[in-house]
Amino acid sequence: MIFHRSAPPSTSRRNRWLLWGLIVALAGAAVSLAQRSRRGRGEPPRPVPQWSVDPNFEHDVFSFARLRYESWDRGGWGGWGSRRGRGRWSVDAPEADLNLMYRLQQMTSLKVNPEVTYIDITPEELRHYPFVYMVEPGSLYFTDDQVGALRDYLLNGGFLMVDDFWGDEDWQNFRHEIERVFPDHPLVELEVDHPIFHAVFDLDEKPQMPGIGNYFQTGETSERGAGPVHYWAIFDDKGRMMTIICHNTDLGDGWEQEGADPTYFHRFSEKMAYPMAINIIYYAMTH
Repeated sequence: MIFHRSAPPSTSRRNRWLLWGLIVALAGAAVSLAQRSRRGRGEPPRPVPQWSVDPNFEHDVFSFARLRYESWDRGGWGGWGSRRGRGRWSVDAPEADLNLMYRLQQMTSLKVNPEVTYIDITPEELRHYPFVYMVEPGSLYFTDDQVGALRDYLLNGGFLMVDDFWGDEDWQNFRHEIERVFPDHPLVELEVDHPIFHAVFDLDEKPQMPGIGNYFQTGETSERGAGPVHYWAIFDDKGRMMTIICHNTDLGDGWEQEGADPTYFHRFSEKMAYPMAINIIYYAMTH
């Protein structure tokens, strides 16, 4: 791996990322997510669980890093003038990130950084994190510098997970931008027999989950008539998956809204959002 947090990477330091990935495992096959509420509907916010990190390994814990990016669509929810004054990159943050990190720490033997991490698409920031997350990319655009930085990061061992965008218009915009990064590496659709759907949790279908508001308004798992879910991947020349693209699904809402409603939690957070996220992280860190 090329990644380090504060010093040039030694062989042992590089290998620690792989070792942490290899020991990711469920605390038990029947682990329940019944402890739902860190934040429930109509309830005041609860304290965010914290845990200590062994000072001998403070630079070797897993950090879930979310990418900041710019959008050509500056209006609407998530636009630059929206709630919190942040862009679409920040949808579901920080609750989704905090809940996922907590579940990773709670349910697996992965040692996890409890701090929320937002980074820009620059070589200096990317190199510290072997796994990065991007949300709502339907109107994003990359600068030329970001295209180069993201390409180098992924070709040198990094992994990108893309989530929560719907329909053909969002897809065409994102596809245009990611093909600027990789004009020579095709998008490959993953079928349910791919190992990523069975890495830790054995899923018998590709998870499609709607945002909680859409689900309770329509009862449908697809938003805005977007159609079936798609999981796309980009591989390097040696066959290593560099990117997974989760289209027509919203895994992040399953993390963010885990305490909002028992029905949503049991159908989506428990059976789809967390299992798929753990599978992706496990697969990315061990391949």
